[in-house]
Amino acid sequence: MTHSPPAPGTDDGDLLDQVGPALSQLRRRTSGGRADLTRNLVLNVVANAAGEMTVGGLAAEMGVTQPVASRTVAGCIADGVLRRTASQADSRRTVLELTDAGEAERRRFASEQRETFEAITAHWEPAERVQFARSLVRYSQDANTWSARQRHRSQNSTSIGSDD
Repeated sequence: MTHSPPAPGTDDGDLLDQVGPALSQLRRRTSGGRADLTRNLVLNVVANAAGEMTVGGLAAEMGVTQPVASRTVAGCIADGVLRRTASQADSRRTVLELTDAGEAERRRFASEQRETFEAITAHWEPAERVQFARSLVRYSQDANTWSARQRHRSQNSTSIGSDD
């Protein structure tokens, strides 16, 4: 099923309503499959964490339950792309780290994603391609900031109670 750009004069609200479905479709159509999509997400979350990443933290970042995250991590450990280590801040905690194979897997995913992006946008003007890439990266960065704020608000509202 191919979609053409919205017709000239399409209402901005209608266009914005198409963003969510478009992002979902991108994720489904440009990955190597669900297992690759999940593994890529796990590796990126662990690699891009501001601090140490636990299984619970990974579950929160991925929006899944802890048992789901635990099974995913177990598979990544069995495949040699993640390892569990003692926290440097608190040796009683276990944190996740990428192995050298995990770093190589991230690079492979990134390379495949770039190739896919270039193939999909091959008929675009170079300036359009670069502008879209900039906007997409900005969107991702802003989404990370927004998500962190939401988590912070959620944690504060549960610790504050109903005295507001």
